[in-house]
Amino acid sequence: MIPKFLKKRIFKAPVTTDNAATDGQPVTPKPYANAPINQLYRKLSGQMLDVAVKPKLLGELPEFDSDDQTLRFYVLQDYSRSNSILIDLQTQEHNLPPALVGVQDSAHNIKENAAIIFLKHPSAKDSQLSPRLSRLVSAVLQYPELKVRLVPVSILWGRAPEKEDSLFKLLTADNWEDPSITKQLFNIGVMGRDTFVQFHPPQDLRALIHEQLHTTPVEDDHAQPVSDEMPAYTLTTGADGNRELVRMLQQQLTTYLDKQRASMLGPDLSDRRNLVDKLVYSPAIKHAIEAEAKATGTSVREARNVAKGYANEMVNDYSHSIIRGFYKFLTWLWTQLYDGVEVHHFERVRELAADYELVYVPCHRSHVDYLLLSYVIYKRGLSIPYVAAGDNLDVPVLGPLLRGAVAFYIRRSFRGNALYTAVLREYMHTLITRNTPIEYFIEGGRSRSGRLLPPKMGMLAMTVHSQLRHTNKPVVFIPTYIGYERIMEGGTYVGELKGKPKESESLIGLLKVGRKIERIFGNVHLSFGTPLHLSDFMTKFDVPADSLPADRTDTPLDEKTSAMVDNIGVKIMQHINKAAVITPVSLLSLVLLSAPKAALDEDICREQIALYQGLAQQLPYADDTFITDMSPQQIIDYGIKLKLIERTPHILGDIIQIAGKQAALLSYFRNNILHVFILLSFLSALVARNGRIERSRLDNIATQMYPFLQSELFLYYPAHSLNNTLNKKVDSLLAHGLIVELGDGILSVPESNSKGYQQLQVLATPVGQSLERYFMTLALLAQQGSGNLTEKEVVDLCHLLGQRLSVLYADDIPDFFDRALFTSFISALTRLDYIQKDEETGVLTFDHRINDIAHHAKYVLTPDMMQILQQVASLDEEEITHAITEISNKKQRKFGRKR
Repeated sequence: MIPKFLKKRIFKAPVTTDNAATDGQPVTPKPYANAPINQLYRKLSGQMLDVAVKPKLLGELPEFDSDDQTLRFYVLQDYSRSNSILIDLQTQEHNLPPALVGVQDSAHNIKENAAIIFLKHPSAKDSQLSPRLSRLVSAVLQYPELKVRLVPVSILWGRAPEKEDSLFKLLTADNWEDPSITKQLFNIGVMGRDTFVQFHPPQDLRALIHEQLHTTPVEDDHAQPVSDEMPAYTLTTGADGNRELVRMLQQQLTTYLDKQRASMLGPDLSDRRNLVDKLVYSPAIKHAIEAEAKATGTSVREARNVAKGYANEMVNDYSHSIIRGFYKFLTWLWTQLYDGVEVHHFERVRELAADYELVYVPCHRSHVDYLLLSYVIYKRGLSIPYVAAGDNLDVPVLGPLLRGAVAFYIRRSFRGNALYTAVLREYMHTLITRNTPIEYFIEGGRSRSGRLLPPKMGMLAMTVHSQLRHTNKPVVFIPTYIGYERIMEGGTYVGELKGKPKESESLIGLLKVGRKIERIFGNVHLSFGTPLHLSDFMTKFDVPADSLPADRTDTPLDEKTSAMVDNIGVKIMQHINKAAVITPVSLLSLVLLSAPKAALDEDICREQIALYQGLAQQLPYADDTFITDMSPQQIIDYGIKLKLIERTPHILGDIIQIAGKQAALLSYFRNNILHVFILLSFLSALVARNGRIERSRLDNIATQMYPFLQSELFLYYPAHSLNNTLNKKVDSLLAHGLIVELGDGILSVPESNSKGYQQLQVLATPVGQSLERYFMTLALLAQQGSGNLTEKEVVDLCHLLGQRLSVLYADDIPDFFDRALFTSFISALTRLDYIQKDEETGVLTFDHRINDIAHHAKYVLTPDMMQILQQVASLDEEEITHAITEISNKKQRKFGRKR
């Protein structure tokens, strides 16, 4: 309880306010810092508030230029004595220009007793303008050389989204007309430990004035200054003289802070039952219900009950108490599991949050992804996204908790269920039109191999469908890369790739998964890629806005829009890969899995790691790609710490090798960054396998094989500039001494047993498995002939052959025979029109070009692999039939066990 005499001093000290009574009059008091009574007030009130309130800083601190002549003011939306003290404490703590110290500039007749501007003041009338802002506008208009920076500041006493008709909302709302002492004490006492402050980027007042007067500002490093020449305007010296201009500026700043607040809290919440009812009785769902009743021969009431059941299945049930509980639990958990959670490029998301509908589209590596991404977004001050989760996670205990933490559940498959599709589309449309950030995993499921999976277009198409029906904000996709250095599900993934049935999710199963490997998980990385604006794709594909009826969900996307959706899906995957993080573990995996018997002399291992770092730094894969700054020795020591590799002492030099049974798991992390080095590896393989090769032949083979690598690994290099990309890669290999140019366009390997020769052999290895899968598939197609095998039969046979090769290699790398990779290759062949598929039978037909591509195998594969491919090509019809039958029987047995 605050004593009455101190309460009076804290909450009624007039010198801290932007007093409306001084409007239009010159400020005469001395600067606040020079008055002893004010210094005492500032100290006592700050100390008392500091005891009760522990604010958390969100976002980045504002950056100011070094010009001492620039005046800086903090802009708060609502008048509050406690807010002014809080901001003053924050400016002191973070070494910013003080908020409650007077600002003087005698040359420009400025003498303000504090550096805070309140846009709203309780004692002002509705039409009253901020007197301090009015005075500053007049000064800027009068003195062309005057520089004033405004720093908008958001203060949140609690982060719970407001609920409709909520008594708590009434008690805590920051927009009370009378910010009474009672309300301020309530905020301090109840929300003091849940207070958040964010300083937004500085804005140049002169630039804002120019914007309002319809001129174009010029950018600088920190704000938006403009030329000193002001447009024709009636300059007045009184604070009232520029009333209309000040009113527009004040409205602009108010709108800016409103948007920032909304991006931090999210939209107001509706009761879940009311939301379900609004959904079911919306015009779009009414139409779908009538269509369902007609199609099934049931009553409208029965169809409506079915629709309501679907809505109850999926609609989330936001609970701020659950979210706060998760936040505290996860803050503890991450410190137990990880050495750190590193986040890259988040500020680009914050810049878009106020004006765009954010759709986060991360890759999917682990069940932890759900929690980790939401945690990072929430911790950095933005509204938590609503996450589309598979209904397999809607298990007892865990399911309701995740639903309260804004997960909404969707069925894994609902093809052909028109009513379910309609309800989901309308729910998505409701979320988007309410400006709710959304998150869904575009791959559909978790990657078991570490590569990105082909995108699933269902949720993406629904997002586009909603935008074309009309939304309040333009949609922007946020591709997000998530990278781990150990994953909880590692052992499970290896088993599933080897053919073990996928286990159904359960609370006990999810709790047990963390016990399968030691609790040493290293760091985890989140990297937010370059945003993709839906409007840009609509312009590119000439898709008009608002082109679908607002009251229907069953209007299909036309061919042009469907092509746009497919293009967006591929671009999202490419941008995820561009934002990859090259971690110490992924580098170690790439190096050691490429070495004979997964072991290297420690000196050679260091040199190879340094080579990979040098290649990635000299010719970065993309601007968003992040490369570890650990030294090669630190990387080795780090891998030993995580028990992924081990050092074997030897008198002639220590050996670094993969720890027992970790090779399969390390292949997962190698695949996370395989796309970064794949072209360098492919070019190295072409030179290494041939000894010397003409540069023109190298370019021709690389150009023909590139589309398949691009399809598998979502490479972003466009085909029209591929030759330029290849030349840069070759030049990089030459610069590092891995290949030698002999003249007349001939490229050669270095001298045998030289360091460059050994490094070239290791660098040539990673592309091997991809090429071996391609040519194994091509050899099988060529041997069997056109029109004899279905796509399913080809994938099954290649999977079986891949398992055999894995045993022959004795490397235990199960992703080599991953069915998804063979399916991806067949899809690429189909898209490029090398093969055609009969839609009814699934039989594949093709011409001589399949043999033409297969002919390249001798240029890139080892002699041992070429011999194995000859065995593949010699399979007779009886062996093929036997293999297909055995695969079919195995699947039936597996299905029986699952049932």
